[in-house]
Amino acid sequence: MAAKSWISYDAECDFPIQNLPYGIFSSASNASPRTGIAIGDQILDLSALAVDGHFDGIQDNGGFFSEPTLNTFMGLGKATWDSVRATAASLLAEDNATLRDNAELRAKALVPMSEATMHMPARIGDYTDFYSSREHATNIGTMFRGVDNALQPNWLHLPVGYHGRSSSVVLTGTDVKRPRGQLQTDATDPKKGSGYGPCRLCDFELEMAFFVGPGNEMGEPIDMANADDHIFGVVVMNDWSARDIQKWEYVPLGPFTAKNWATTVGAWVVPLAALEPFRCATSAVKQDNPTPLPYLIDPEYGSYNVDLAVTINGEDCTQDHVVSKSNFKNLYWNMKQQLVHHSVSGCNMRPGDLLGSGTISGPTADSFGSMLELCWKGSKTVKLGEEAERKFLKDGDVVNMTGVCHGDGYKIGFGPCVGKVLAANTN
Repeated sequence: MAAKSWISYDAECDFPIQNLPYGIFSSASNASPRTGIAIGDQILDLSALAVDGHFDGIQDNGGFFSEPTLNTFMGLGKATWDSVRATAASLLAEDNATLRDNAELRAKALVPMSEATMHMPARIGDYTDFYSSREHATNIGTMFRGVDNALQPNWLHLPVGYHGRSSSVVLTGTDVKRPRGQLQTDATDPKKGSGYGPCRLCDFELEMAFFVGPGNEMGEPIDMANADDHIFGVVVMNDWSARDIQKWEYVPLGPFTAKNWATTVGAWVVPLAALEPFRCATSAVKQDNPTPLPYLIDPEYGSYNVDLAVTINGEDCTQDHVVSKSNFKNLYWNMKQQLVHHSVSGCNMRPGDLLGSGTISGPTADSFGSMLELCWKGSKTVKLGEEAERKFLKDGDVVNMTGVCHGDGYKIGFGPCVGKVLAANTN
């Protein structure tokens, strides 16, 4: 791919020509949601390029770029993704005059981000969240079961996950309301049952997630050899959590209302092609681990070197304060293993399905991916500047998650993943 574009942008912007992430947007001049590619501070309107004939030969000549979600495009597969990406990169390359010198087409095909409204990238039919960071699982297990029983016996043998609620997955910038639910009355005496009220231990979870591309037929599992071909792209994700509700309800079937009230995703989907230069070993490679069953063995076992950060600001601290710095490579089970295990039963995946990584915690205290870990179950405080501090999130807190890959003279950014906590309903 060409390294430079005729569009002028800062080398350190989130969306250089090496990135070209996909999103769904609308604009003042065209209120219809449609597919765009981010380039600098502009959006390249793929629906306008399709009308102009630049995607002739692709299914429907690219007419699906006028649809309000990426689902159709996601389902067309890697050959189509690569063709579209190559066409877009060529049109944006500094030595290509096709779009650069065509003022009429340029006016139709380029929209300033400042004038665009972003929409949910896909129609999410199903959402699954995994639990794939060994550090996170060990931390949580240590808090609640002790260091000797931190990991459950199955954890090193399969990617643990649960089915979440797709209807409450929301786009970055959407406010989320603190949930109400059942809270245990007395942790020392479970027989006292529970009461009802607002969550007191509101938390974030630093995650990444991927959208499924082509699905599989029911009864036909996805094989590790072609798992990458079923992964369209990646977003940053915040899986909001109500820890006190979760503690009371999760036995024996796992999270339910503690997790179904909100999950926030970024607006821009970074394709795997953009992440290829950042492939790296996962944190698990250096550890003494049991060999997975054959269907879970990934010969190219690894992840991607994506620096992740979480900031918080609130009513008592108006500046963003970094509370966590982690990395996507801090996973034991990678995306391919998650997808393959999800389908091993014959479960049929579909384009637009969303699969979350689970909280991505690193080995040091400043890399823990949730407030539960950062405050270590309430025994510590998290400083937000000189005066403010937290154990869990307060009403009015704004949580922003970012992901960045640092290349040679450029960076691949995922855009913001932001949400503000609103007060719970009064009844």
